[in-house]
Amino acid sequence: MSQTHTIHPHPGQSPQSSWSILYEDGDILVCAKPHGLPVQSRRAGSPDLESLLKTHLVRQGQKPYLAVIHRLDQPVSGLLVFGKTKKSTSSLNAQLTGGSFGKHYRALVDRCPPAPSGTLQDYLVKDGRSNTSRVCSPDTPGAKKAVLEYRTVSGESSFFPNAKEGQTELEIHLLTGRHHQIRVQLAHLGCPLAGDTKYNPSALSPGSWQVLKLCAFRLEFLHPVTGKKMQFCLERDV
Repeated sequence: MSQTHTIHPHPGQSPQSSWSILYEDGDILVCAKPHGLPVQSRRAGSPDLESLLKTHLVRQGQKPYLAVIHRLDQPVSGLLVFGKTKKSTSSLNAQLTGGSFGKHYRALVDRCPPAPSGTLQDYLVKDGRSNTSRVCSPDTPGAKKAVLEYRTVSGESSFFPNAKEGQTELEIHLLTGRHHQIRVQLAHLGCPLAGDTKYNPSALSPGSWQVLKLCAFRLEFLHPVTGKKMQFCLERDV
């Protein structure tokens, strides 16, 4: 395991924009992404997590090979694993497509769900022009099934600081990976994510700095070489 590294934000970025490496060996790298930092960026000169991690590898005298296995939306924080070799990348991709990845989230939502736990099953369609998705009927062209499980978190230490009265903290197990899935399904349920300027009308207007209260806080998979079960968990939002 490598020593944990933390990079602090550039001037003008949110104070939360720092990332840290939680685990690293010759095959994989696991890190925590902050809110607001893209995993990859097409804008020249714009910082993204992939390029920052490759710079780290070069500084450590390693080859800058790093494969993105799964992604988080730019406003979402949380855990990500990257492949450092072609062999490990192939194994991790197979686990991801085979459904053996365990991806768990913490969310802070406005209002309270109608039941303390449940399974949400909807069909979603993406609008590429607005970069949004919406719940639709199963026969809508481009519709994809979206499934997640949730439970309310009560009697436990708060994962998100400064939660307000009338908000509820949820733990979510994502069973499919659709565009903006958690954000859209919870908004459709009547419990939009706090700070979500796309799907929560009570959030600040787009363009204002607002933290989206969604974090991929637990990640489970098998080590691509040893086969050992790997589990990483955050105790608070990053």
